Amino acid sequence: MTLSARPADLPALARPPGRTRALLGVALGYFMVLLDTTVLSVAEPDLARSLGSSTAGLQWAVTGYSVAFGALLLSGGAAADRFGAHRAFRFGIAVFGAGSLLSALAPGLGTLVVLRAVLGAAAAACVPAGMAVIARLYPEPGERAGAIAVWSAVSGCAMAFGPMAGGVLVDLSGWRAVFLVNVPLAVLALALVAGPAAHCPRGARRIDWWAQSAACAALALLTDALIAAGSGDWTHSACSAAGTAAAATAFALRERRSVSPVLQTAVLRTRGMRTILFAGAAVNFTMLGVLFVLPLLLQRQLHLSPTVAGAAFLPMTLPPGFNPLLTGRIVARVGPWKPVLGGLGLLTAGSVVFAAAVQEGTWYPLLAAGLLLTGFGVSFTLPALVTAVVTAAPEGTAGAAGGLLNAVRQVGATLGVAVMGPFVGLGGSGAGRAAAPAMLLPAAVCALAGWLVLRGRRGAPAAGRAPR
Repeated sequence: MTLSARPADLPALARPPGRTRALLGVALGYFMVLLDTTVLSVAEPDLARSLGSSTAGLQWAVTGYSVAFGALLLSGGAAADRFGAHRAFRFGIAVFGAGSLLSALAPGLGTLVVLRAVLGAAAAACVPAGMAVIARLYPEPGERAGAIAVWSAVSGCAMAFGPMAGGVLVDLSGWRAVFLVNVPLAVLALALVAGPAAHCPRGARRIDWWAQSAACAALALLTDALIAAGSGDWTHSACSAAGTAAAATAFALRERRSVSPVLQTAVLRTRGMRTILFAGAAVNFTMLGVLFVLPLLLQRQLHLSPTVAGAAFLPMTLPPGFNPLLTGRIVARVGPWKPVLGGLGLLTAGSVVFAAAVQEGTWYPLLAAGLLLTGFGVSFTLPALVTAVVTAAPEGTAGAAGGLLNAVRQVGATLGVAVMGPFVGLGGSGAGRAAAPAMLLPAAVCALAGWLVLRGRRGAPAAGRAPR
């Protein structure tokens, strides 16, 4: 699915009536998807008390969403092409709203984890479909750039206010309110895209569901192996690791003979693409790992209410709301790699500051400095990585490359929660010191990503060229 392709049956100068309303509906759908990524963070302690969950249970409540989202995102674009992007988007939003309502009514943790996976699958259906709808509504590159800017600004708002909104909702009505807020948002998004402006034709693209199922199984089993290892259940971990290897092997064998592979090898073999993907995974590893660990520490070590704990994240969540505009200008002048390197450096420094802050008993002024560094690191790195992907992708594969970057980012988020979660318990006076090593893990991952970028940049002839 390539965003630069102009729909053959839509004249270049046509402006479908209601397209602004449809754009707002697509943006609202993306807002809801991203809000669900961050809003649950400050609800973790209340959820644990309500359902009697362990740290491992909380990890699954968070990663159930990102496992399904990341694993299915690659086929989400194919489904949009096959069934019509507007149908895929509406289906995804409808399932997201219904799944959110059921999540708010979940009687136990197991049910909630399953429903979180349903929400992740719905998100994977509507995000690439929403981008395809935007491409159809705005076929001219200049207008499309403005539309995507609106779409991105809305996503920045979700990042900025997700933890704070979650804290307010938890204080008012408990963790279930975090899911109930999605229901009216889904209804409004469906109403905004209900007109004919967003209609997209069906295609003939095939989907290899067997390969996609193997990819889902591999990521879910890997996550389970890591969470079980963190809980000290080594037998469980070993069995899940063996299952991961089996599912990954099945996926690779299926991909070799598939007529419609999930992964496009031409994209993976592109010069510098693997470095880009690793850097994207590193960013989300850091961001979601921090959003899992710190709310537990803030509410248990500093005894903050959910509302205050959510507001405490503003130094990290506000920069993505405005800094991408500056990043875009920098990328236009010097190419993507300097902002990527600068962002990874800020993320590395922020993680080191986090480690020092939690070692000292989660001293907030120092913690706020780490949050600010992380927020600017994310907002410098991610927009530049998107540009790098589009630049590096072979002709006609920009959509597939962008989808792969988003999928890998979700995998990074899943691994961040699975790997960092075991370092913090749900109680105990030493939780902060136990979490200090966890904060150094993102520093190591981001430093490695930066080293790979620097290593690849040596000898590169142009600012926009991808690293080796």
